[in-house]
Amino acid sequence: MTGRVDPFIGTGVTDLPPPHGVAASWWWPKPQIGNTHPGATYPLGMVSACAYSGAYPTGYGRYDLSTEGVPPAMYDRQVASGFTHFQQSGTGAIRKYYNYFRVTPMLQPLDDLGQTWDLQDEVATPGLYAATLASGIRCEITVGPKSAVHRYTFPRHRDARLVVDLSLGGLAIPYGRTVPLRAHLHTLAPGVAQGEIVVEGAPLAVHVECDTPQWRQLLWYDRRLMPGGTRLDFDHIRPTTLRPFGLMWAGPTEAGQVVELRFGFSLRGVDRARDNLHADCGPGPSSFRSRLAATTAAWDDHLGAMEVEAPSSDQETVFTTALYHSLVKPCLAPGESPFWPADGPFAFDISTMWDIYRTQLPLLTTLVPDRAVELAQALLYICEEEGNLPIGYRMARGADQFSRQGSALAHTFFADLCRLGLPGVDWDWALVHLHNDLRRTYGEEFLLRGVAHPISHTLDLAFGYWCTSRIAEHVGDAALVDQFAPLAAQWVNAFDPVTGLVRDSTYYEGGKWNYSFRLVHDMAARIALGGGDAEFVATLDRFFGFDAPPVTQPGVRPGVQEMVAGYALHRFEGLNNEPDMEAPWAYQYAGRPDRTADVIHAVVQNQFGVGRGGLPGNDDSGGLSSWYVWASLGLFPVAGQGLFLINAPAWRSSRVRVAGGELAVETTGFVEPSPDRPAQYVRSVRLDGQPLERTWLTGTEVHRGGRLVVELGPEPGRWGTVVRPPSDSTTPSHAA
Repeated sequence: MTGRVDPFIGTGVTDLPPPHGVAASWWWPKPQIGNTHPGATYPLGMVSACAYSGAYPTGYGRYDLSTEGVPPAMYDRQVASGFTHFQQSGTGAIRKYYNYFRVTPMLQPLDDLGQTWDLQDEVATPGLYAATLASGIRCEITVGPKSAVHRYTFPRHRDARLVVDLSLGGLAIPYGRTVPLRAHLHTLAPGVAQGEIVVEGAPLAVHVECDTPQWRQLLWYDRRLMPGGTRLDFDHIRPTTLRPFGLMWAGPTEAGQVVELRFGFSLRGVDRARDNLHADCGPGPSSFRSRLAATTAAWDDHLGAMEVEAPSSDQETVFTTALYHSLVKPCLAPGESPFWPADGPFAFDISTMWDIYRTQLPLLTTLVPDRAVELAQALLYICEEEGNLPIGYRMARGADQFSRQGSALAHTFFADLCRLGLPGVDWDWALVHLHNDLRRTYGEEFLLRGVAHPISHTLDLAFGYWCTSRIAEHVGDAALVDQFAPLAAQWVNAFDPVTGLVRDSTYYEGGKWNYSFRLVHDMAARIALGGGDAEFVATLDRFFGFDAPPVTQPGVRPGVQEMVAGYALHRFEGLNNEPDMEAPWAYQYAGRPDRTADVIHAVVQNQFGVGRGGLPGNDDSGGLSSWYVWASLGLFPVAGQGLFLINAPAWRSSRVRVAGGELAVETTGFVEPSPDRPAQYVRSVRLDGQPLERTWLTGTEVHRGGRLVVELGPEPGRWGTVVRPPSDSTTPSHAA
């Protein structure tokens, strides 16, 4: 499976063929780049490693900071000044990124540290990144769950060197650097050193081993060597006085000589960093081949959880790469919390719930339920120790760095886990923290006034109460169920009954139209509020641009007037951004699954492709890629509600490994889709041989597995027009 993945997809500016049909009317306000990186990763592991140019936002690539339109270029080609660790995946607009412990193989003197070399012959597969620098040094990196192994092949040289910079972090853009507050570095023995840096309040420790004990091993400070020195200690580093520092191995090389450098990492000190290295890679001194084999096997297992019958190798690459990108984050690091003493689950790079709660978390719950439970436990620990369930959580002190994005989004994740009855969560403990979290930040305004602004928080919090009431019901707390019911019903306060859209407000990205078609827990009442089926469908048709003329996408540094005119279209963002990614399935609640098929066909066939420019927007920790995985399978999770809506698959057949065995999705009447062909429509569905009139599966049915046979045709039929997906029936008709 790893051979079908192209980690370079999404690393460059969006470069897709001209869209066909309704897709040509969609407008992309956010950066037109996936912001992925091709570096070595481990499934949901703690470590990534990649070539470092300092470009925004992962440290890899050619592009500068951008929050809308086409990102401007920093470099006209792929370059690198070395190789760093802990890259994020697909995110944007955070500014602070890791990229710690830069390794630079050099043939030049230390004074030249920081120069960039052209990258040649780049290769990337899951678990491996390799490239040749213009200096002629071949560089290969693999990683384990908490480790990295570098392998460098040198040309003949009298004084080659490997330089590790502990002072560098962040990005090479204005205000993008991350400076450690404290740092300690200690050489222990020939070829062995340890160190720790404290960055953004988080202590990150490293144990390093180099397999060339005959080389000189030196500490350096401000690009000056410190012969005989064994320690560097910085108790208070100021950004204005920072000078680079680190360690170096140097010596003569013959042509083709290979040197390995092994890193173990920990957030709990240097001794644990050493233990993590040896647990991941053995005692050494060399371990590149064995670590790469183990990581490749881990990726093969994870990627093997899904298979599709794709008509071309390109389409198979797009799907398998999307699955790969969906399984890179969050970083699960059990036993590694630097902020509290528990040795249990810990997670970071939850960037962010706003991006991943609809699609990526349901994918983890489906494919790796034990890791989903581990993440849930980590979130509860974070809440217990830091006071709230995070919207985003990084390797930095302080959980809720992104509170304006949304509220109570983790509640959907817990509700789905609870419905499935997965072991490993103390639901009484969880209920306490879920309830407390609903009363914090925007939750206070919601309780006082029945509404919170940005208005999307009203929808978040009402749904959060609904999800939490399912957990209260599970533990038998009837009083909380009754208490939460009227609060959950206040989702209606977000809507203007005159327009049928959400009320005027401020928004975190997007506008009122992008937030108006969320799959709330009472879609029957939502559609009635919007004027009934016909009017609701007509409003959706306008939003998706049916019969609208093609639009021109923003270019480099788009002007204010251009962006204002684009937002005035009130148009679907075409998976360039997250706010409206579930809107295509709103049609199903109005009895129009054919319209869902039209939109999903247009997205899947037009908005994803091969090559560096194969994504329409920021992948955001797999939020975008996991949307594609679900949509192309013909299933879509309604997060928090335990439902998977059925639509026409993009594949003749597919297979999903689930807890109960296997879910097979097969088709009859299938015609290979393409951008210039019309959509196919579901005519009938059979589950394990029995007719299925409803347009959804429950989460329990998906996790149990079985055989889903979807009959397709060129024209819509009766299926899905009468039986609607379930809506909550407790919303009071008099709510205002």
